[in-house]
Amino acid sequence: MIAALRHAMPAGCARRAADRKASIHVLYKAYEIQRSLMNASSAWASMMADMLNDPRLPFSAYGPNQTMASALDVFAHATAPRGKPAFGIRTIQVDGQVHAVHETTVVHRPFGDLKRFTHDGLGADAPRLLLVAPMSGHYATLLRGTVERLLERAEVYITDWADAKYVPLAEGHFNLDDYIDYLIGFLEHIGPGTHMMAVCQPSVPAFAATAVLAAQKHPCRPLTLTMMGGPIDTRESPTAVNDHAVTKPYVWFKHNVITTVPENYPGAGRQVYPGFVQLTSFMSMNLGSHMMSHYKLFQHMVQGAEESAEATKTFYDEYRSVCDLPAEFYLQTVDVVFQRHALPQGEFIHRGQPVDLGAITDTAILCIEGERDDISGIGQTRAALKVTPNLPADMKQYLLAPEVGHYGIFNGSRWRKTIAPVIETWMARYATRDNAADGKPRRGNKLAAVS
Repeated sequence: MIAALRHAMPAGCARRAADRKASIHVLYKAYEIQRSLMNASSAWASMMADMLNDPRLPFSAYGPNQTMASALDVFAHATAPRGKPAFGIRTIQVDGQVHAVHETTVVHRPFGDLKRFTHDGLGADAPRLLLVAPMSGHYATLLRGTVERLLERAEVYITDWADAKYVPLAEGHFNLDDYIDYLIGFLEHIGPGTHMMAVCQPSVPAFAATAVLAAQKHPCRPLTLTMMGGPIDTRESPTAVNDHAVTKPYVWFKHNVITTVPENYPGAGRQVYPGFVQLTSFMSMNLGSHMMSHYKLFQHMVQGAEESAEATKTFYDEYRSVCDLPAEFYLQTVDVVFQRHALPQGEFIHRGQPVDLGAITDTAILCIEGERDDISGIGQTRAALKVTPNLPADMKQYLLAPEVGHYGIFNGSRWRKTIAPVIETWMARYATRDNAADGKPRRGNKLAAVS
């Protein structure tokens, strides 16, 4: 199809498209060269900052040197090399008791693993929750705070998607069909009676996977499905992200943002949407805020406010850690989710078969949105409640979190204190398949008391 479009272009347009395609391929190599240079600069700046801060040196307490050291430290941190972060959740405190956290990888697949988190304080009746992390440029560790809070009351499984540049070409391709298949496989591994929660982008494949399982009356269809800030129907309250997706034709994305993994990675030759392009897009959306955050970081370091400075550094350590997406997954998402709105229009196809949302009759659905979400606008996730005609009304719930942005839905104090309890109560209400019929919480379930 893409080839046909290209040949249909006038000669000049075709040449320009070819030039753009060549440019994006060169861009990845140029980025790698720049990254190598910046890594060296970061190391030098860090060394100089340490030297200026060394109390054994006579000039370390000199005022201008402290300012210079802080500036160098900010630069070193902003340009430091970053790989895949670790979850690093060692302990958790529940009801005043501290418990050791156990993290294991229970399923390993080329494009994503399934991780399991548990602790000794969980009872035998604790719910099992599959947390579906976004495949949108950041690692699953972006949901570290989400896992920590949910782990207080539930056994948490999370999708740990791979960085596409590390997946050899021999492993094949990965698109939305594969994403849905992975979710179904993960649910089958965890077993019947599992809850599922999707954060942002995976709301669409999680919703579709639920419908596929429901149509089969599969025993592993989830008890509940919670979708948070997800693009179920991006025609509702479109954001700048949505506008960008519909103002450019599909072929534009293929020619302008898709590139090839360089030779120095295991996935050499694979077509990807690069993580550094996604990071640039994210940061440009709120460039002023990011610049102010780094200025405040500099001020905190000059003032010796170490706790505030460390909090900012920790956030950006995670935010700047990005990974590549398989090109076929990215392009299909742009086409199916953002341009054709296939799922809410009843036109979504999985493995050649229509996905029937009407098949969902006993999976309770909770939709959560943030009032200030500038990525998924108000109503986009709530749309899921309108396109499940055979799901009883008492098995549908909607929460609009006031004054909460996109990341605040699943991280931060309001997530911990206000939003998470709603999810826990919802899981408690539909703790078994039988409860789907009467909407009553299971007796003895610890979550039933959470409000």
